[in-house]
Amino acid sequence: MLRIHQIKLDLKEDKSEIPVKIEKKLHIKKNSVLEWRIVRESVDARNKNNIKRIYTVDFSVKNPEVLLKKFKELKPAEPQNFEVLSENVSGGGEKPMNYPPYIVGFGPCGMFAGLVLARKGFRPVILERGKRIEERISDVEAFWKEGKLLPESNVQFGEGGAGAFSDGKLNSGIKNSYRTGFVLEELVKHGAPEEILYKQNPHVGTDILRKVVAGVREEILSLGGEIRFESCFTGIRSSGGRLWGVEINGEEICETETLIIAPGHSARDTFEMLRDAGLEMSPKPFSIGARVEHPQKMIDVSQYGSEAAAEILGAADYRLSYKCGNGRGVYTFCMCPGGYVVASASEQGGVVTNGMSYHSRAGKNANSALLVSVEPEDFGSGDPLAGIEFQRKWEQAAFAAGGGNYCAPAQKIGDFLAGIPSEGPGEVLPEYRPGVKWTDITPCLPEFAVEAMKEALPYFGKKIRGFDMGDGVLTAVETRSSSPVRINRNEDLQSVIEGIFPAGEGAGYAGGIMSAAVDGIRAAEKICGLWKPMEQEEQN
Repeated sequence: MLRIHQIKLDLKEDKSEIPVKIEKKLHIKKNSVLEWRIVRESVDARNKNNIKRIYTVDFSVKNPEVLLKKFKELKPAEPQNFEVLSENVSGGGEKPMNYPPYIVGFGPCGMFAGLVLARKGFRPVILERGKRIEERISDVEAFWKEGKLLPESNVQFGEGGAGAFSDGKLNSGIKNSYRTGFVLEELVKHGAPEEILYKQNPHVGTDILRKVVAGVREEILSLGGEIRFESCFTGIRSSGGRLWGVEINGEEICETETLIIAPGHSARDTFEMLRDAGLEMSPKPFSIGARVEHPQKMIDVSQYGSEAAAEILGAADYRLSYKCGNGRGVYTFCMCPGGYVVASASEQGGVVTNGMSYHSRAGKNANSALLVSVEPEDFGSGDPLAGIEFQRKWEQAAFAAGGGNYCAPAQKIGDFLAGIPSEGPGEVLPEYRPGVKWTDITPCLPEFAVEAMKEALPYFGKKIRGFDMGDGVLTAVETRSSSPVRINRNEDLQSVIEGIFPAGEGAGYAGGIMSAAVDGIRAAEKICGLWKPMEQEEQN
C-alpha cells in the first residue's frame, strides 16, 4: 500500500469520498483505488467559513511502483500491524523465574504491563487496593450523590485507575511508536471505537472506557494471570539490595523476584512506605488550580464559527497557555468538552476536583483544569514527599470552604477577578456533585496561583471569545494533575532495590492514560528481556 497526505474534505462531504479525492489528486482513473484506510484525521478550522477535515490515507492500486516514481510525496505505507511489540518482548531473558511477577496497581500502566506479561506466559499477579470496576462505579456514584467517601474505592482507587473516571483522552507528548500503536489497537480490540486509531485528539469517554477495562481484565485472567482486588501493597521484603517479597494488607507475605510499582498519583501511603523502605525518591513539579466551566455552545462557536459545525465535528475543545509576569506558567489541562466536574477526593477531609466526559460529549458545559505551575521550592521542605503535604493543605482548605461535606467552593469568574465572593450562579450552572458552595475560592489556593490565574484569564479571553465571561464558574481545588514525587530508577528501569520497577504516572514517569500505558509496556519488556517465565507446572 501507498501513503498519501493532505486529502481534504469539506464538512458536508462523507468519508466515502476519500478514494475519489485520491484519484483526482493523482490524476488516475476512477475506481483505481482498490483498498484504503484512514491513518490520521485532523481539522483545519483557521478559516471558520471553510473548515476542512484533512486525512492521511493508506491505499492500494494495481501498479504502485508507477505512482511512486511519478509522485515524490507518495511513500510506501508503514506496517499497520503491531507485531513489532511481540518481537521486542519475544524473550531472550535467561534468568530462571522462581515466582510470578507482581504488579501494584491496575490503572493504565499496570493493566498494559499485565497484558504484555500475561501474553508472554509470565502469569502476573496484580494487586489492586480498590474494587473491580462494576463495584467501584456504585461506590463513586454514592459519593457523588450523598457525600460518603470510601478511602479505598473512589475516583482515584480501583480497577482502571483515575482514568476510568475521565474523558479518556489518548493523546500524549510521546512520539508515535509500536507501543502507542499497540495500546490503541488493544483498546479497540476490547471495545473502544475504531476512530481512536486515526483521530488527531482521540478519546474514549468514561462510559466506554469502563467496559474496555473489564475486557482487558478478563483476557489477563484467561491467560493465567491473577488480579487481587482490595489487596493493598503495604511493604517490600529485600535482602542484599534485591527484592524477594511483597507484603499485602499488612499481613500476608508473597515471594517474588520482580515487582512493577504502578500505584497512581494519589497513593500517598504507598509513597510513604516506599520512602521508609529505602527507595530513592525526588520531589517533582506539578500544578494547582481550579476547574473552569463555560457553555459548550460558546466554545463551539468560538472554535468552529457555528454550532452546526460542532454537530459534524463533535464538541469543540481547546488548549491554552500563558507565561505570567511572576514567571509562573498558567495552562488549561484535561479539557472535557460536554463534560462534568467530578468530586475526586481519596482522603477524608479533602476536596479534589477533576473532569470527566462520556463518549458522546453531550453535556451542556465545557470544563477544563485552569492550572498554575508549582515547583519543589514552593513545598517548604526538602522531604521528597513534601509535595503531598502541599497538596493536602489546599485540599483541606477547600473542604472547609465548601462546608465540610465534600461540596466544593465555587466562584464566578467575574467575582474572582473583582476579588469579591460569589453569592450564587449566573448563566453557567456548575455540574459538580454533591454540590457547590458559592464563596471566595482564593483561600483555597496559594497566593501566587491566584495572582497568576487573574493575569491569565483576560489573555485567554482574547484567544477564545468569552473565556473570561463573568458568569463562568471556577470550582476549587484541582491538585492531582500529576504526581508530586518521582521514584528514582536507572536505565534498566529498576530502583535502587534490584527487581523493583517503578513505572507510570504515580511513579513520576507519565502524564495521562497513553503515556502511563506505554511506560507499563516498557517495564514489562525489561522483565521479558531479563527473565524467562516459570514452567507452567511450577506455577500450579
